[in-house]
Amino acid sequence: MRRPAPTRPPAETDLAGALRAAQDGDPHGFATLWRGLQPAVLRYLRVVVGEPAEDVASETWLHVIRDLDRFHGDLGSFRGWLFRIARHRALDEKRRRASRPSPAPALDAAAPDAAAVAAEQAGTAWAVELISTLPADQAEAVMLRVVAGLDVATTAGILGKRPGAVRVATMRGLRRLAGKV
Repeated sequence: MRRPAPTRPPAETDLAGALRAAQDGDPHGFATLWRGLQPAVLRYLRVVVGEPAEDVASETWLHVIRDLDRFHGDLGSFRGWLFRIARHRALDEKRRRASRPSPAPALDAAAPDAAAVAAEQAGTAWAVELISTLPADQAEAVMLRVVAGLDVATTAGILGKRPGAVRVATMRGLRRLAGKV
C-alpha cells in the first residue's frame, strides 16, 4: 500500500494566488494562506506570549477573516498586516494576564495537542526557546525579520520603530544567539 506524500508548505506564488482568492471569498484560498503562514505566526507568538500562543494566533486569524475584504496590497503587505495584527493581539494578551491573577494549575490536565507535540519534536522548539531568551525588542526583531521573513520597513512599522533601530536590534539579537550556540 502506498503512503500519501507529506504536504509541503505552499510556495510564495501559491500564497499570492491564495491571497487574491481569499479576498474574493474563496475558503480554499484562505486555507492555503493559513497553512502557509500559520507556522511562522505561531513561532512568533510563542516568543512574544509563550503558552497562550495558539489562542492568540486564533484571535489573529479571526481578525484577518473579519477584515480581509478591507485589505489592499500584495503578499508582502499582507504578511506585514498579519504580523501587525498578531503583535496587537499579543499585547492584548499580555495586558489581560497582567490585570488578572494566574489560575492554579489544573490537577487533571488534558492530553497534549498532537500538532503541538509534533511541532516541538520537529526541532523548532529549541530555536524558539533560545530566541525567547533575548531581550524583548531583539527577540521580536529576529522573529519578524529572520523567522517570518519580513523586510526592515515592514518590521519597523509593526514594532513602531525606525528601520535603523530594527536593523540594530536584529543584529544584536543574532550576535547574542551566535554566542549561545
